[in-house]
Amino acid sequence: MPSASTVRVVNAATRLERVRYAIRDMAVLAEQLTREGKTILPLNIGDPLNFDFQTPPHLIAAVEKAMRDGKNGYSPSLGIPEAIEAIRAEGERKGICNIQSVFLTSGVSEGLDVCLTALVNSGENVLTPSPEYPLYSAVLAKLGAESNSYRLDEENGWEPDLEDIARKLNAGTRAIIVGNPNNPTGAVYSRATLERIADFARRNNLVIFADEIYDKLILDGEPHVSLAALAPDVPVVTFNGLSKSYLAPGWRVGWGIVSGDAAAVKPYLEGIHQLLRARLCSNQPQQYAVRPALEGPQDHLGPVRAKLCARRDLTVRACRSTPRLSCVSPRGAFYAFPKLDIPDSDEHFVKRLLVEKHVLMVHGTGFGQAPGTKHVRIVFLPDEATLSSAYEGLRSFIAEHYA
Repeated sequence: MPSASTVRVVNAATRLERVRYAIRDMAVLAEQLTREGKTILPLNIGDPLNFDFQTPPHLIAAVEKAMRDGKNGYSPSLGIPEAIEAIRAEGERKGICNIQSVFLTSGVSEGLDVCLTALVNSGENVLTPSPEYPLYSAVLAKLGAESNSYRLDEENGWEPDLEDIARKLNAGTRAIIVGNPNNPTGAVYSRATLERIADFARRNNLVIFADEIYDKLILDGEPHVSLAALAPDVPVVTFNGLSKSYLAPGWRVGWGIVSGDAAAVKPYLEGIHQLLRARLCSNQPQQYAVRPALEGPQDHLGPVRAKLCARRDLTVRACRSTPRLSCVSPRGAFYAFPKLDIPDSDEHFVKRLLVEKHVLMVHGTGFGQAPGTKHVRIVFLPDEATLSSAYEGLRSFIAEHYA
């Protein structure tokens, strides 16, 4: 047995120094408090099944049948034919044409990872929103590429700042990531904004990564506009899945639709398919829920949106009636991103709020917010009684420390 002085420490790769995931990091402190007997009010992770939402029964039945029928081995690398056909048809219903490929992945997270890996070389950059979903920058850091942040304008409903995008473009820019509806802000982008982004991509030879996982969770009744439908000539990878709208995040069923000019995307598409073959396939039994989800009953969506609208409205009222908080009303998904007017950092704020009031939120710095700003992300999935208790704790915390 070697002595402590002779043990050689195995260090992690230095590229991980830039990888952060504040959503899960805050949960570590919450777990410690839970072990101490504290009851935590969780407004941190966007998992509907932690609250009063349930996976539609016909999707569960489809997966159970697939398992009983022996669909428990490897599937084709791109996915089972019936799921691919259903996703293609869904894309066409949304107006996406020039579809060159459809593939299934273990959630949108894997899909984005694969598609960035197939595109970006070390030292190149991708336009990412600020604030952003932190996976985007984490994958780029792993690849040795740069996250080239463009501003989302809080004064304009968190729409992308088109002038800032134009300023940030450079010779090393390969792609732009657009989350619509947006996490963490809950913004839903206008058709005019999406058309301008498509034009930037067209004129600068960019690939668009359109993260549209919340497309069926628009809270004010407006139709969702798929970016790829506005730009049939531009290379676009549209991501979606069963996690959010179909309330099955643990199944890890995501997909990508690659559209654009066939000759332009051919070499890139070959790279994506190469990586998908190397990782074998995504979960086969759960893929059998895709067709029932997209083509079967959609009855669950009305009640889901009704709950989210009521909880969104409660959240916005609470934020706007609390000193030192202001909030743009979310129009989609189930997140709010209120601004803090405090002297402390937002990370210090959320940690102290958790320890003293047992209310769990995530600090805006964990989402790459604009420098000099302070925010928190609120997940308004819990029932209204839980949200009311959490917002009362938030209000009293601010009164005690920032009167």
